[in-house]
This record gives sequence, C-alpha cells and structure tokens, in this order.
Amino acid sequence: MYRWIETTRFLEYRIADRVATITLNRPEKRNALSKELLIELRQALLESDDRGDVSVIVVQGAGKDFCSGYDVATTYANTAKKTAADGRPIYRDGLRGDIDSDAWRLERGQELLRTLVDVHKPVIAKVHGNCLAGGSDLALYCDIVLAAEDARIGFPAIRSLGTPPNMMWPYLAGPQWAKRLLFTGDCITGADAAKVGLVLDAYPADELDAQVAELARRISLNDLGVLAAVKRGVNLALELAGAGTLSRLAAEIDSRAHSSHGPRQLAFMADIAESGLKTALAKRDAPFGEGIVKLNQLA
Repeated sequence: MYRWIETTRFLEYRIADRVATITLNRPEKRNALSKELLIELRQALLESDDRGDVSVIVVQGAGKDFCSGYDVATTYANTAKKTAADGRPIYRDGLRGDIDSDAWRLERGQELLRTLVDVHKPVIAKVHGNCLAGGSDLALYCDIVLAAEDARIGFPAIRSLGTPPNMMWPYLAGPQWAKRLLFTGDCITGADAAKVGLVLDAYPADELDAQVAELARRISLNDLGVLAAVKRGVNLALELAGAGTLSRLAAEIDSRAHSSHGPRQLAFMADIAESGLKTALAKRDAPFGEGIVKLNQLA
C-alpha cells in the first residue's frame, strides 16, 4: 500500500469527483522535466493509484504550456566530467560521454515516466501550448491524449540531441508519420495530430478543460476493477506488438544518437557553452523555419 503525504515542490495535486488532477507546476520553466519533478510525478501517480476515492488521473501543465521537454539547461549544459577531488564516490550521471552511462541515466528517467503505463487507473493527458521532446514522451505514455487544436506537439530535440527514449510514435501515428516528424523535428498542431492518430481528439483551447472533465467523469462511472482490466488488456496488446521492448531499447538508441557527434550536435553544444541555451536553440531551429507540418491530403 502506498502512502504519499509529502508536500510537492514542482506539482499541484488535487482530487475532486473521483478524478485526481496532477499539474506540472514549473510555468517559469515551461514545465520542463527535471529529475525532481519526475520523482514527484511518480509519487503522485502511485498515490492516485492507491486511493479508493480516485478512478481517473488527469495530467496537465500550469501556465502557457503542457511541457516544453526535458530540462536541457541542467541535463546537457554542464558538459564537464565529474571528478572526485575530496574522496567521495563518483556517481554515474550520463555526462561522462560513454554510451553505457548515458543509457543508464535515460533508463532511470524512463522508469519514472513509465509509471504512467504501470498504474492500474486510466491516465488522461490534457495538452495545451507546447508539448515538446520529453513533454511528448510524457503525453504519449498516457492512456488517452486530448489536445487543444493549437497545441504544438513534436520532438525538435532530434535536431541536435537525440531521439525519443519512449518511442510510442509509430504505435500511435504509424511508421511513416513517426519518421516524417522525427526525421525533421517538425511539430504538428493538436488538430492535425488528431487526424493522424497521435492524439485521440482536439478541441478549441477554450473547450479543452470541459471536454477532458466530461471524459474523465464518464470513465469514472465504471468500477475500478473493470477499468484496470481494460487498461491491462490494451497495454498487453501493445506489449505483444513490441511497445514495451522498444521502449526499453529506445534508451540505448537515444544514447547512440547522443554519441554521434555530428556537426549540428557539436555546434549546438558549443553554442550553449558560448551563448546560453536560448540562443543555441534559436540557432539550431532557424534553418527549419516555422517547423510546423501542414497536412494537404487529410480533411
């Protein structure tokens, strides 16, 4: 039995009408995923899964964005190797430059995010604003994703850093759309993401809250055991299709990309060191223009 009573620093947590709402609460950082936030997210998910007064979990973001991705400033900006000058043990943190240490770090973060899959209760992602890189990892691990029509969903980090370490894209949007989006790092709007199956549905931004609340209400009418059985059955279908195995392997694939040391990657890291993250991101993305996929054939 899980009991979580600690005060959160990076989340807001509330329960009403059998729905637990977990709000990523780093709006000043566009809800970027730090290790500390991911630990709190896992705690909140386990608390929700354990409580008898919760049937459905909703994950959302405070402020203008759902989630801008992993906290690049703390994860990648510090490229110096760790040394033990005072005799204390050195811990693997993925910044040593070798593939195994990087994969190890990614696997630890992936374990935290996969709590979304492992909890027995349905999880709905309510996506607005930017849902980028790690933010898409989080959203696509949820059971259902509902988005604002003008939301921006994508993995632009492939332009300089790596690949999605969960790799749910081909299972939701199919292999061609997964490649189209990930080859370029272009984003897709919530409205178009619904057309290609990356999210379940999209609504005008001012209707999103009501639509998510109504779906959560309808789901909560069912017994917990039935909801758990449905989630388990569908997730086993994904497992039989290889989603779980691919997710585990995707960390090593991402590490391979991190270690490619291509000219764009090296230039990006140099720009971070010289000019800071904001300028580095702007220089990285400038050649791609607006970077939004525009559908021509789907009505």
